[in-house]
Amino acid sequence: MRTKFFAFALLAFALVLSACGPTTINQEAPANLRTLSVNGVGQVYLTPDIAYINIGVNTQSSSASEAVATNKEQSNAVIEAIKAAGVDEKDIHTTNFSIWSNPTYDEMSVITGTNYVVDNTVNVTVRNLDGLGDLLDSAVSAGANNIYSIQFDVADKSAAVKEARAIAVTDAKTQAQELADTAGVSLADIQTISFYESSPVAYFEGKGGGGGVATNAAVVPIQPGQLAISVTVSVMYAIK
Repeated sequence: MRTKFFAFALLAFALVLSACGPTTINQEAPANLRTLSVNGVGQVYLTPDIAYINIGVNTQSSSASEAVATNKEQSNAVIEAIKAAGVDEKDIHTTNFSIWSNPTYDEMSVITGTNYVVDNTVNVTVRNLDGLGDLLDSAVSAGANNIYSIQFDVADKSAAVKEARAIAVTDAKTQAQELADTAGVSLADIQTISFYESSPVAYFEGKGGGGGVATNAAVVPIQPGQLAISVTVSVMYAIK
């Protein structure tokens, strides 16, 4: 009997100690809390100041070694031309080097030989868009025969994103107030708020390109246009 009493006393003492320790309270919103949710959108338009482009050399020969040798010579010439156009070496990096074989056929679909294809591609970061057309001309003249995937961007978008967020919050507030007035309720405290920032996308308006890089007909014409920075803010208000 004494042993059972002692065990009960220890249990009671442990419960007292636990009551004195730190407590985590998960406070849930009242079940009858009425809310109003809105999505605000903010957009800011920027002129690109940087571009990413893939420039490559594709060569073919009936001899694998000849295809590689020719590709090596042309690729080195292209890279030197890119550097001469003002691109820093750190802004040039290889994204693909591959070699594969293609069988050749006669009119009877009989294999008559093999062609070896070599592809060497570099991704180039261009920080001077005014010279992009000249750079492309120089690369082609040096032997580049694959140019694709030009992507324009803005090097520092932090200020634009901040501005877009502020516009989105203001838009959300305006929508919430208009809805509350129409519904005959009043806005209370914000319960939750979150935002989503989308990747910059090209913005087109009408037929204009939005600021051309090159006006000389002798140069490759490049139109960077504008980029739209978009932020969506989701806000939930309590209403009364």
